[in-house]
Amino acid sequence: MDRIVVTGMGLASPLGTGVEPAWKRLVGGASGLRTLPEDVVGELAAKVGGIVPGITEDVEAGFDPDRYITPKDQKKMDRFIQFAMAATEEAVKQAGWMPTDEGERERTATIIASGVGGFPAIAEAVRIGEARGVRRLSPFTIPSFLVNLAAGQVSIRYGFKGPLGAPVTACAASVQAIGDAARLIRSGEADVAICGGAEACIDKVSLGGFAAARALSTGFNETPELASRPFDTARDGFVMGEGAGILVIETLEHALARGATPLAELVGYGTAADAYHMTAGPEDGDGARRAMEAALRQANIPASEVKHLNAHATSTPVGDKGEIAAIGTVFGRDGAIAVSATKSATGHLLGAAGGLEAIFTILALRDQIAPPTRNLDEADPDADGIDIVGKTARPVAIDYAITNGFGFGGVNASALFRRWS
Repeated sequence: MDRIVVTGMGLASPLGTGVEPAWKRLVGGASGLRTLPEDVVGELAAKVGGIVPGITEDVEAGFDPDRYITPKDQKKMDRFIQFAMAATEEAVKQAGWMPTDEGERERTATIIASGVGGFPAIAEAVRIGEARGVRRLSPFTIPSFLVNLAAGQVSIRYGFKGPLGAPVTACAASVQAIGDAARLIRSGEADVAICGGAEACIDKVSLGGFAAARALSTGFNETPELASRPFDTARDGFVMGEGAGILVIETLEHALARGATPLAELVGYGTAADAYHMTAGPEDGDGARRAMEAALRQANIPASEVKHLNAHATSTPVGDKGEIAAIGTVFGRDGAIAVSATKSATGHLLGAAGGLEAIFTILALRDQIAPPTRNLDEADPDADGIDIVGKTARPVAIDYAITNGFGFGGVNASALFRRWS
C-alpha cells in the first residue's frame, strides 16, 4: 500500500486565517467565539457563534477575500467557497504544488467537502424572490451555493484536472474527504490530492433549524467564550462556527521525488454507520468505535500506540456521551491517551470541522503538545479514567494521533496520522 504524506495545510477559522496564527491562539487558550449580530439571531435563544474575523478587526490573521479572489469573482461565490479558496492557497503554497505541466494537473484530485454548502445564499435567494420576484435573482445564484463548487472553483483556479468530488456527509464530511482522497491516490487515479472542507452557514434560517432541534447552546449568551464546553457537565449544546481546513496529500514517493517536505503521514482511515437515528448516535458510540478501529487496522498498529486524540466533541449532552464511550472501549480508561476537544475554542464548523481538526492534529504531532479543552470545569462522570486535556495545553510525547468526525445520518469517520521525523 502506498504511503501517503501531508505536504501542505491551510485554514480559515474563528481563531483567524492562517495555520500558524490560529494554532498559536489555540494553544495559548484563546477563544474564537462571540455574540452574533442581532440581525442574524433575532428572537432565537442561541446567540453565540464562531465567526471568522475580518481583516479590519484582526490585522494579524483576519480574512481578506481580496487577497485571494477578485471583487468580480467574489460575487460568484458564497462565503464557504471563499474560505476554501483562501485555505487552498495557503496549503498549495506550503506544499509547493501549483503545477503547470498538463500531466501533473491531470493527476491532481480536488476533494472538498461541506456539510451544508451555501445555505445563506439559498436563504437570501428565497428572500429576494419573495420581495422582488424571482426574475431579479443573479445568474450566479445556483453556482454560488452548490456544495461541489468549492472543489470546482479550486480546480478552475489551479487547473487541477484529476478526480473532483465533494462529500456531503454532515459533520463527518471533511474527514471523509481526506479518506476519499487517500483512496483515489492508492487506487492509482491521482498522485496528489487537495482535500478537506469548508463551511459558512451562520444564518438566521440555519441557526433556527438547529435551535428547533435543541442542538445549540443557549445558556451562555452573556459570556460567549464559555458557551462551547465539550465533555463538561454544564454543556448545553454546540456553538456554530465557520471556516475551512485544507490539506495537500500525496504519495511519499511523489513528495520526495519533487523535493517536498512531509509534515505528517496519513497512516489510517476508517468510516462506519450507526444505522440508529437521523440526528443522534447510540450511547455506546458503536459507529464511532468501529470507525476508529478501522483506522487502526489500516495503520496496522495497536490502540496503545496512539497517544493523542482530537475528539469530535461538539458540546452536546448526547453526542459527547457516545464519543466518551467509544474512546473508552477502543483506548481504555487508564489515561494512556491525551484527548483534546478543540471545538471549545472554535465552535463547531460542521462539514469543515474535520479538515480544521486534522490540521490541529498534525500540529500536535509536530510540536508534541496536546491543545487545551477550554471551559472544562468539571468533566462528565462518564469520562472517568479518560485523560481529557484541561484548560492548559500539555506537552505529550506523540508518534500517532487520531481525529474524529461524526454527523447526522449516523456517519462516523476517523483519520490517523503519524509524526514525520
